[in-house]
Amino acid sequence: MDVGLGEFGCVHYKRGCKIRAPCCGEIFDCRHCHNEAKNLLEIDVRDRHEIPRHEVTKVICSLCSTEQDVKQNCSNCGASMGKYFCGICNFFDDDVSKNQYHCYGCGICRIGGRENFFHCYICECCYSNSLKESHKCLEKAMHHNCPVCLEYLFDSLKDINVLPCGHTIHLDCLNEMSVHVQYSCPICSRSVCDMSSVWQKLDQEVAATPMPQVFQNKMVWILCNDCGAKSNVQFHIVAHKCPDCSSYNTRQMRAQSI
Repeated sequence: MDVGLGEFGCVHYKRGCKIRAPCCGEIFDCRHCHNEAKNLLEIDVRDRHEIPRHEVTKVICSLCSTEQDVKQNCSNCGASMGKYFCGICNFFDDDVSKNQYHCYGCGICRIGGRENFFHCYICECCYSNSLKESHKCLEKAMHHNCPVCLEYLFDSLKDINVLPCGHTIHLDCLNEMSVHVQYSCPICSRSVCDMSSVWQKLDQEVAATPMPQVFQNKMVWILCNDCGAKSNVQFHIVAHKCPDCSSYNTRQMRAQSI
C-alpha cells in the first residue's frame, strides 16, 4: 500500500519509517541523522559513535507509529515503508529514481544502477563501467578517509573521483584543489590529470632563464613523482625535468658539489 508515499522522511531519504538505533536505543529518521547527531562537537568524545547499519532490527511506521521488526510493509496498517527496500542493509527509500541496488561485494546498497557499475575485488568497491579496463587497482582503495576533508570514502554520499594513481578522493575536494593550483595526488604526489601543456610552458621558461656560470656544472639527483625514475640532472632554479617521462613533477633528492 502506497499511502503516504514520499510524504515522510528526512533531508537524506524519503521513507515511511524511522529506525531505532541498536547502539543507543534512540529513534532517528535514518542512520545519517543518527551519525550527525551523535558526532557533534558538543558531544563528549567518549560518547560519539556511528550506527551499525546491519544491526538495526526495529523500525517505527511513520503513518501509524507502530514499532515492529524490519520489513518493507507495516505489519499494522500495511503502508509501504520504502518503495526500495533492502533486507540486508535494513534500508528504505521511496525515491527509486536513484536506481538503488545492493552490492554483495561491498556489502551495502549503492545508487546508479547495477548495470552501470562493476565491483573490483582488489579495490573492494564499486566503480563505473568506464573504469573497468583503465583504473589502477589498489587494495581497499576506498576504505580510507578522503585525503583532503578526512571523511570516510567507502560509504560517503558525495561523488568520488578515482585518480590515475588509483587513490580516491571526493570530487568536490579535487575541484577545490584545482582552485588552489594543486594538481598532484595528496597521498603519492602523482599528477592527477594530463599536465603536458604545463610542462611545455615550463620548457619555455627554463630555456628563457639561463643559470649563472657558477651553477653551470651543478648536478642534482631527482625523483619523478609521475614515473618513479631517479635521475641525475643539471640544476635549475625554475624546475627539474624527468628525462624518462618529460614530467616536471619531480623532487630534489640530493645535490652534488659544484
